[in-house]
Amino acid sequence: MAEQELKGRVAVITGAGRSIGKAMALELASAGCAVVVNVRSNKTEAEAVVAEIQKAGGKAIAALADVIDAPAVERMAAAALKQFGRIDYLINNAALRQEKHIEHMTYEDWRHIIGVVLDGAFHCVKACLEPIKASGAGSIINVGGLTGAMGAPDRAHVVTAKAGLAGFSRALAMELAPHKVTVNTLVPAMLAKPDKPNEIPAHPIYRPLVGRAAWPSDFAPAARFLVGPGARYITGQTINVNGGTFFG
Repeated sequence: MAEQELKGRVAVITGAGRSIGKAMALELASAGCAVVVNVRSNKTEAEAVVAEIQKAGGKAIAALADVIDAPAVERMAAAALKQFGRIDYLINNAALRQEKHIEHMTYEDWRHIIGVVLDGAFHCVKACLEPIKASGAGSIINVGGLTGAMGAPDRAHVVTAKAGLAGFSRALAMELAPHKVTVNTLVPAMLAKPDKPNEIPAHPIYRPLVGRAAWPSDFAPAARFLVGPGARYITGQTINVNGGTFFG
């Protein structure tokens, strides 16, 4: 992978204050990309990621916006354009993973998860679409979930939302191809607990062949590749990074 292959590009990454989002922000920044680090409300987390990127010589700004709030998302996109003059990449990573049995799940529970994962992705695409189309090498990544393909108990809303993202990616890939915009779904595996990085979580569907749990850094290189010059012929795909837990 060429060093600084994303120099001059700008990425908006939602839910980038911690975990996978943070890892992707750091990875893209190391490739020369300026990063808009979005969080819903934890300004301290966002600023810490920005400081880490800047310390390494990169460019980044923090952007507070709840992705279910369309005007707030529009302000985030405007701030990115004001600071960097362009948006080339959007990574829709913001999500919630509440567990509740369907018998006890209310419509409000359902809508809250669907709202963040699916409506949030829609709002972000709408806000960033025109500059991404103008990029000439734009890319959108929707971060899916292992359960979206395999299912999981007590997560009907999460499973539905994550499966919906894959469909959203395919629809956008069809519509945006004439504008040289690629759209893919990146599906991570279940993450290890920070204090037990090598322990495989006890879960009926989680059996990674590589023999360890997933780390946020496992997914970041795939995101870097998918937005980069080496992946311009990849669009509408679901890319699984799961240590062999699921073949798809």
